[in-house]
Amino acid sequence: MTTQETTQPTTEDFAALLEEFDQEIEVVYENEITQGRILEIGEDYALIDIGFKSEGRIPVDEFKDESGKLLFEEGDEVDVLVESREDESGQCVLSKERADRMKVWDAIADKADDDQLVRGVITNRVKGGLQVDIGVKAFLPGSQVELRPTRNLDKYIGQEFAFRIIKFNQSRHNIVLSRRALLEDERAELKKKTLTKLKQGAVIDGIVKNITDYGAFVDLGGIDGLLHITDMSWGRVSHPTEMFTVGDEIQVKVLKFNPDNERVSLGYKQLTPDPWEGAEDRYPDGANVLGKVVSLIDYGAFVELEEGIEGLIHISEMSWTRRIKHPNRVVSEGEIIEVQVLNLDTDEKKVSLGIKQIDPNPWELLEDKYPVGTRILGKIRNITDFGIFIGIEEGIDGLVHISDISWTQKIRHPSEIYDAGQEVEAVVLNIDVENERFSLGIKQLEPDPWETIPQRYPPGKIITAKITKITDFGAFAEIEEGIEGLIHISELAERRIEDVREVVKVGEEHKVEVISVDPKERKIALSIKNFVRRSERGSLQEYTEDAGATAQLGDLLKGKLGEIAEGSEAISSEEAEEAEEVEAEAAEAEEAEEAAAAEEAEEAAEAEEAEEAEEAEEAEEAEEAEEEASSEEE
Repeated sequence: MTTQETTQPTTEDFAALLEEFDQEIEVVYENEITQGRILEIGEDYALIDIGFKSEGRIPVDEFKDESGKLLFEEGDEVDVLVESREDESGQCVLSKERADRMKVWDAIADKADDDQLVRGVITNRVKGGLQVDIGVKAFLPGSQVELRPTRNLDKYIGQEFAFRIIKFNQSRHNIVLSRRALLEDERAELKKKTLTKLKQGAVIDGIVKNITDYGAFVDLGGIDGLLHITDMSWGRVSHPTEMFTVGDEIQVKVLKFNPDNERVSLGYKQLTPDPWEGAEDRYPDGANVLGKVVSLIDYGAFVELEEGIEGLIHISEMSWTRRIKHPNRVVSEGEIIEVQVLNLDTDEKKVSLGIKQIDPNPWELLEDKYPVGTRILGKIRNITDFGIFIGIEEGIDGLVHISDISWTQKIRHPSEIYDAGQEVEAVVLNIDVENERFSLGIKQLEPDPWETIPQRYPPGKIITAKITKITDFGAFAEIEEGIEGLIHISELAERRIEDVREVVKVGEEHKVEVISVDPKERKIALSIKNFVRRSERGSLQEYTEDAGATAQLGDLLKGKLGEIAEGSEAISSEEAEEAEEVEAEAAEAEEAEEAAAAEEAEEAAEAEEAEEAEEAEEAEEAEEAEEEASSEEE
């Protein structure tokens, strides 16, 4: 029998085999990504072979999408992160999710280094801006969302955009993005193209970017232009939002362009013809047209005849007779009314309109209805300083000026005689259709007493007069009701009078002589002195109701001469000469007194003229007040 020898492995053989096995196992490092193969997918874990001496387990959830669908099968190759080469049980600790994130960070780092763009979805709002998902979480500051700061950041949530990385720190997991930088680049490119076609008169497309109270800013492509509110429409625009909203795509016309500061003025209404062209043919003076009331103001109403053409109805053109305090008593905003074109000025682009002209002017009918001299009966509607207004018809009043109330009575204020609502009779004096004034008179109901005064009171007539007023230059005396004459201070007595009250007093009656009558100026000059001269006895005391005046020097001289004439015939020639001298002295004294009286009369005339001038000034002021009142009533 043959015996076989058996070879046993030596220690060297085991060492060689171990070295060969170690060479077949891949070298793996912790916190690095390596490739593995899915050996088995269990209910909770997937078994992964990364070529190491032991397999690793990864939760199955890391292989599913958001809906829970499994994305991999057994045998698929996947990249995993080695968190630890061996745990307590001897298995590798692996993570697919962390491997994916590390690959994203590496990709983002490469793009940041190369200044490449990244795309992401804005997920939510955070302090100071927005959070963006670009595979990892990144921050988008609010100032970097648009070209200009925007308040409403919520409207961007859920939208996907391209971004530029402006800050990247992988160790701190900090990424800051900017969308504004991309927009600025795009805008710069658009601006170059827009500038080539931007010139005055050019018609270009744009997008309404922003709206203010005074207009709208339009993005023309890299450059903004201002569309002012006045250039939006030929018609009335209260606010730009009536015409446009942000985001509207519109066509505009370049009105002005300054290349130095790149300011652009735009127009929208200029794309259509100016409605004022040919307006004089469409709206001739006197034409009746329809219009819409678009605005009411204190002094009138604006009416739109067509888009771009508005006319003003002044408050004075709303009624022939009514005194309109505010236009809203006649028309209302938005109302369609018929108006008449009074005047159209294409240069100033103004139209004057009227409502009252649609109907006949009642003032033009008054001349036929109330000819001059017609007597009317009406109630006093208003009393003023300068006269009274009497109602003639609805909305038409006639004025009785204070100077036309009485022929003779001096009236300081009409309220001394009349009350509002009182019915009075008057005569039509004049009708001014153009200025819409109706003049009446009350004193004209009776004849003017001054027309017969010269016949009834001729110069030289002796009458009885009652003293009514005393002044420094004389006394006024009533010769009949409402008729007064002036007794100048020089006509009171033969002697020089310093104070009128020495001779006459208010209420006294005196015999006087009519010196002169001026019916045109309505003046009568009276004289007590002349009456005394013409009297048989020559004593003022005998011809006054109240005695008290003394005999004059001339009277005494005359008496003396009478005694001499009646004396005996035995008067010597010497005595005759003495009498002649006395008579001559008396004549001289009388002449001196007459000269003084003439001087005083001249002074009185000047004083009377001054009083008349004052009265004329007061009358002029009354007329001015009347005109002011008429304008206020209009």
